[in-house]
Amino acid sequence: MDVELFIPCFIDQVFPQTAVNTLRILEKVGCTVHYNPKQTCCGQPAFTAGFWDDAKDVAEKCIHDLHHDRPIVSPSASCAGMIKNYYEDLFKNTALHNQYRTMQKNTFELSDFLVNFLKITDIGARLEGKASYHDSCAGLREYGIKREPRELLKKVKGLELLEMEDTETCCGFGGSFAVKFESISSSLAQNKAERALEAGAEYLISTDASCLMHVDGFIQKNNLPLKTMHLADVLTSGWPS
Repeated sequence: MDVELFIPCFIDQVFPQTAVNTLRILEKVGCTVHYNPKQTCCGQPAFTAGFWDDAKDVAEKCIHDLHHDRPIVSPSASCAGMIKNYYEDLFKNTALHNQYRTMQKNTFELSDFLVNFLKITDIGARLEGKASYHDSCAGLREYGIKREPRELLKKVKGLELLEMEDTETCCGFGGSFAVKFESISSSLAQNKAERALEAGAEYLISTDASCLMHVDGFIQKNNLPLKTMHLADVLTSGWPS
C-alpha cells in the first residue's frame, strides 16, 4: 500500500527520531511510504491563536504538498485532527473544496491507521516496565481515539499498562495557552505527572509530542522518576537498530 507520511513541524524540529520511527513502523507493516521534504505545517498554531488568514496560507501549502488520493498518516492526533475538523472552516466553498474534502477522508493518526485501517495491533515491540497512557485533548476530543493506542500498547512485550486517574484531563500545554496562563498550565502538568506516578508508571506515553514535552518539563525540573515516550517510539522499542 502506498501512503503519504505527514510529519508535523513540531516533531520535525524537536523530535525527529519520532518521525524516523513512524517511517520504520509503516515500512514494517508493508507500506510504501512517500515523503515530500517540502512539507511544513498544517496551520494549527496560527489557527488556534486566531490568525485564520495566516493559517489558511499555511494550510493551503499543506494541501498542495500532500497526495490526497492515498492514506496520509501522521504521528500526531493534534495535527491530523486539525486537517479533519478545521480545514472545512478555512476552505469550504473555495477552489480547494474538493481537495480538502478528499484530504479529510484520507488523513489518519498513526494508531488509528494501524488498528482500524490495517487491522494490526502487534508489530513486535518490546519495552520492559510499567506505563500509563495520557489521552491528549486533541486525540480524545478532536480526533476521537482512545482504544487504539491502548490496543497497541497491550501487545508490547514486557510492558504493563496501568490506567491512571485523570487520564482524560488536559496536560496544560494547549499551544499558546501555556504562555498566556502559565500558572494553570504548570499545575495541570504537575497533576498529570503525579497521577502517572501514583499509578506506578515508569513511562508516560501519548500520541502528541507537544503534551509529552510539556509534562516532561515539569518532570525534569523536579527530578521525578518518570520518562515520557511517544507511541511511535514505544512501538519501535526492542527492534534491531
